[in-house]
Amino acid sequence: MNIFRFAGDMTHLLSILVLLLKIYATKSCSGISLKTQELYALVFLTRYLDLFTDFISVYNTIMKLVFIASTLAIVWCMRMHPGVKRSYDRELDTFRHYFLVGGSFVFALVFHEKFTFQEKDLKSRFLQKCLGEDSNPNLYFGGARREFLLLFSLIFWAFSIYLEAVAILPQLVLLQRSGNVDNLTGQYVFFLGAYRAFYIMNWIYRYFTEPHFSRWIACISGVVQTALYADFFYYYFISWKSNSKLKLPA
Repeated sequence: MNIFRFAGDMTHLLSILVLLLKIYATKSCSGISLKTQELYALVFLTRYLDLFTDFISVYNTIMKLVFIASTLAIVWCMRMHPGVKRSYDRELDTFRHYFLVGGSFVFALVFHEKFTFQEKDLKSRFLQKCLGEDSNPNLYFGGARREFLLLFSLIFWAFSIYLEAVAILPQLVLLQRSGNVDNLTGQYVFFLGAYRAFYIMNWIYRYFTEPHFSRWIACISGVVQTALYADFFYYYFISWKSNSKLKLPA
């Protein structure tokens, strides 16, 4: 893991902690888009399906579980907590997010990364560890069925990448409609954008240091996602420079 990847993970985690702090301290979710939070929950649940099959590291596993649990907790609070759900800006959070889900799924069906022979071999070795060193995974899953499972995981991974790229849109639209942005909400969105910016630097670093690095779906989606924050970053910087309350144009 390089410093850019670690910085990206930490700013992502910090954004969630800021949001949890806002909800816990103020008992309010005003200015927060429930639809964006639901999209992020779907992103993490579909991306981290490998928790059931692969072990990369303790750090990796903990971070995945934290992102899933914290996002589901936020969704639960905004939907179910008696004190918090009353402050939800339902009339402002009207973005039709199901179009984002549908569009991302169609993109994932058409554009997804192919498994290399090396990756297939790694999967095969992992299955052998689960079933026994002397076992043949194809006897349990069958060649065609196993290929289908690998393709299934690839499609859902690509779906999560595409969906994450646009998941912030309901949140940005809500903030534009409300105009004024409180400090914690502004910091939450800022750290989310910074997280993706660090990940772009991580991909650039890996491209020049790893001989076979190829994550074109993640790279392009990450650039699109970061670009969506450009307008917010501009007004955030103006607000910080003038030491004034953050306001977005309607």
